[in-house]
Amino acid sequence: MNFEKLLENKIIEKLNKKQEPDFSESEKDLDAARDIFLSGHFDWALNIAYNAILLSSREFMFLLGYRPIGKEHHKAVFEFLKEANFEHNLVEYFNKIRVIRNKNVYGDAESITESLADETIQKAEEFVQKIRTFVQKIRTGEKHEKI
Repeated sequence: MNFEKLLENKIIEKLNKKQEPDFSESEKDLDAARDIFLSGHFDWALNIAYNAILLSSREFMFLLGYRPIGKEHHKAVFEFLKEANFEHNLVEYFNKIRVIRNKNVYGDAESITESLADETIQKAEEFVQKIRTFVQKIRTGEKHEKI
């Protein structure tokens, strides 16, 4: 994993100290997304599921000693995940969800369908589990070619 380009472009910065990850907030968000989904608030369910992956991704970054910076810090997280060789399909999926969420929160809100919200929650659960697994591999020194 080489993050020099991201550092040079001021997309991320090094932390003074690496931090042990805490996925409890991500887990709470996944639980909340499921609950909100069941109440029929699909827009919020998607937003909360997205937040779960954002939080878990940031925890992963902190463990490696980095954090996103700049105006586009959500986008920076996905750039970091790409450089870390995190599963391409999940990164691309949530990068698209990032754009949908941004429009939904800040701009031309389109209604989020039940099927999109459900798919996003399921993929968020998969995403968070994969981040947790990769963190465990780092802790145990297990070789990791790809997350």
